[in-house]
Amino acid sequence: MKRLLVLMTVLALLLPLSLFAQAAKEATTVAELGPDGRFTTTRKITVEVFDRGVDDGRTPAEKNVWTEWMKAEVLKKYNIDVTFIPVPRWTETDAINNLLAAGDAPDVCYTYSYPTVQQYAAMGGVTDLAPYVEQYKHLLPNLFDLLEDINVYNNLDPKTGTLWALEARQFYPHRNSVFVREDWLNKLGLARPTNHAEFEAMLKAFKDNARLLLGADASKMIPMSISVDIGWMGDPLTTSFVPEGLSDELLWSLGYDDRRIMWPGYKEGIRLLNKWYNLGYIWKDFPLYPFGDQTYHDNLVRSGFVGAFMHNWDYPYRAGGIDIQTTLAQTGGSFIAVDPFPNDAGLYRKYLPSTTGDRKIFFPNTNKEPLASLLYLEWLSTLENRKYLQIGPLGVTHKVLDSGAIQIIPAAVPEWIQNSADNIDYTMVINGKDLGSAQLNGLSLGLGYSGVDPKYLEESYRIEQHDGRIVKNYTVGTLEAQVGLDNVLRDKRNDFLVRAVVAPTAQFNAVYDAGWSDYLATGGRAIILERLARYEEIYGVKIQLPAGYVL
Repeated sequence: MKRLLVLMTVLALLLPLSLFAQAAKEATTVAELGPDGRFTTTRKITVEVFDRGVDDGRTPAEKNVWTEWMKAEVLKKYNIDVTFIPVPRWTETDAINNLLAAGDAPDVCYTYSYPTVQQYAAMGGVTDLAPYVEQYKHLLPNLFDLLEDINVYNNLDPKTGTLWALEARQFYPHRNSVFVREDWLNKLGLARPTNHAEFEAMLKAFKDNARLLLGADASKMIPMSISVDIGWMGDPLTTSFVPEGLSDELLWSLGYDDRRIMWPGYKEGIRLLNKWYNLGYIWKDFPLYPFGDQTYHDNLVRSGFVGAFMHNWDYPYRAGGIDIQTTLAQTGGSFIAVDPFPNDAGLYRKYLPSTTGDRKIFFPNTNKEPLASLLYLEWLSTLENRKYLQIGPLGVTHKVLDSGAIQIIPAAVPEWIQNSADNIDYTMVINGKDLGSAQLNGLSLGLGYSGVDPKYLEESYRIEQHDGRIVKNYTVGTLEAQVGLDNVLRDKRNDFLVRAVVAPTAQFNAVYDAGWSDYLATGGRAIILERLARYEEIYGVKIQLPAGYVL
């Protein structure tokens, strides 16, 4: 709260200058709103939407029953004509970079990469939202009610007063769970693993009993699957090696990379993955498939060849009738979440994202309709609209139980299949189902996935929240050291983690340390040092690195 008050004070001091500088861009727009709140002349905006392809029953991201409904409703409400622009989900950072560089980015953009926003803001390619959210705040009650000041102003620069992006709300902070084949455990008479040694023993049992578990397909046995995004798919394991008791300030200062690669203890998690790879417990061919390519991994899991993997807390269960769990159920298979990785204090620590840890919504400087764009976000933030996008029409994609709970059902018409869980690709302001009340949300949690027994969702949610911790975020403004390096460091990270996992055990230290040094030299070190310096400058406190931690 203290931090927010400081940011709001800075905004109040700098806002008049910002308003004056940008007044010409939108001087008469409000006057062009009629008494019903609609524009008197039709405004046109373009809006980004993630494109996940049309496999697995998905429809074209930019044109389907959902987008047509949205277009019609926004036009009716505000006289705004919306065109959706698809951006490939798994290469979205590269795609947005290219669109921004070419001056072709949609009027309303979102990305998980704030450094990308900062990079183009530094070059004058992003609209400062600070004056607009203040000038039009009275027209945006639902946006402010949903995001609250902490998400609206989370990225407010305490020195300059600029606001390059709004933070989408992570309604229920989620991260990853560990999933194992429940039917394999039962067949082998194994209990669910509760520590690292038991998990390793389980992987060994899967491998040693491939003939019993897979029959003629025994040679295709994969005890555990992973992808080249090791930082994500190995997260429950790697963070279990992070020492307990580290402060929020320290974890934030070392948290530039959202895969937590700079956190103390991380290397030991990768060391264990290296051990498992060399023992033949991890899918040997995972390095062959590029970043963002989930297709082959998912096909192997659906085919029943994989015994364990780590991913988003609901990953095996989402996709409405074409999910992994439903596919496996046809042959008696099932995945269940387990909690096998305690830390040095015996806690099953999960580092969860904050409510500000989701997508960043921004307007490129080519956006000539900032008010229309904000009103689009206001429309999205209205409960009845985002709720409809999340659960769809009654009797087609959901039903209401006697308790009032909402149960998602297989789409009565294939066109109504959601391309992403809860349609988050369209509800850019929120990630996580909100049905209007905490009670209804709780009743509906396990019913939100058609065709999947609610017990699996409830168990994964319980585990993924067990010993959960949200590391506080600190706003220190644009860091010069990280501008333009987001994709470079991401690729460096993925490359050296893959090489470290597949290295011969005797070479692990050399491979990991060389990759780590290269990562630091490429910009990782400079970013952390600037974070430390900027924190001390703004908050007046020096963050001490742990003994033996060398940058």
